Amino acid sequence: MNRTYDREWYMDRMRSIWNILPDAAVSSDIITGFCSETEEEHQDTLSIMEFSKYSMSYMFAYSERPGTLAARKFADDIPEEVKKRRLNEVIRLQNTLSLQHNQKEVGKTFKVLIERDSSRSDKDFCGRNSQNKMCVFPKKEGLKPGDYVMVRIKDATSATLLGEVVS
Repeated sequence: MNRTYDREWYMDRMRSIWNILPDAAVSSDIITGFCSETEEEHQDTLSIMEFSKYSMSYMFAYSERPGTLAARKFADDIPEEVKKRRLNEVIRLQNTLSLQHNQKEVGKTFKVLIERDSSRSDKDFCGRNSQNKMCVFPKKEGLKPGDYVMVRIKDATSATLLGEVVS
């Protein structure tokens, strides 16, 4: 995919991030089944995910895009069922990593920008903290989208931090 770095360089960058920001939330974009991807390379992807402990990832199976360098230079030679299996493995692992990352936030308090009503209940707001993590919390009188609030995290799922507004 025309990467200009290797695994060791990337791991060193991750270590540098953690040295400066131990609680950093790092995300990634992952494409499974890129042209000529081997099973070993797929396993390398899974292992770098485990090493990097991404807080979240955007995950896709490769699909050819007309006009791109990949479409012009490489054959889309990975069977769809292999792409889908690999994508499912990546998603499964990322869900585990996201849950682990989010569970570490339980008990912490974050400044959160209220974005809107929660999609699950009009009794709750949702917004994002400084790590770009979605937080859901009960509404309080006088608060509205656009306000900043301090939210103490009480629970977590792989996708969401669940909390309450603190004064």
